[in-house]
Amino acid sequence: MNRVIRHPAETHNSSRVGWLRAAVLGANDGIVSTASLLIGVAAASTTHSTLIVTGIAGLVAGAMSMAAGEYVSVHSQADTERADLIKEKKELETKPEAEHRELARIYAGRGLEPDLARQVAIQLMAHDALGSHARDELGISKELSAKPLSAAFASATSFIVGAALPVAVTLMVALENVILWISIMSLVFLAVLGAVAAKAGGAPLLAGAWRVTFWGALAMIITALVGRLFGAVV
Repeated sequence: MNRVIRHPAETHNSSRVGWLRAAVLGANDGIVSTASLLIGVAAASTTHSTLIVTGIAGLVAGAMSMAAGEYVSVHSQADTERADLIKEKKELETKPEAEHRELARIYAGRGLEPDLARQVAIQLMAHDALGSHARDELGISKELSAKPLSAAFASATSFIVGAALPVAVTLMVALENVILWISIMSLVFLAVLGAVAAKAGGAPLLAGAWRVTFWGALAMIITALVGRLFGAVV
């Protein structure tokens, strides 16, 4: 009796691209924007209670903005994918032979012999014509297809987590030391975020941490200078 050996499905980092991009973008933006806002307001001189209210307001507004922006952006991508699939389905119904040749040319262009490319195209289209064209002609796959609600939720949630970190530091530190501690802890948070994102995506840890930390530090420095300038003018 022959036994069927089932091999575990391989997992690849590309399958994480959708949620990873939204989550990293949200957390990074939450830390950088909220920390920069708090530093800028603190540099312009204010009270501790005003600073806390500013941080919470920035957290809520930023989370809603991230969710709405991500939803609209990814939904536009989903609409484009849907329109392409509808068009492809019509072409498969009206011009099946032309679609066979088109798919065969794609496989031949990837290195298959012309006869083998035609056979592969015929067999794959017999199994799932629309899926074959979506994947190999349009570059649309189930794993990487646009998911607006998932992206919006991941982006908003990660923004809240990121923004909560500098707000928590503000709550725990005296006003006279708040700029220093927000800056230091936010850079630490950004370095950890960059390393975690790099690890999840299979990229070098140091490069990921450095990239995120550098741009976060630059944003906070510029915002602090603007706050100091306008605070002095007022």
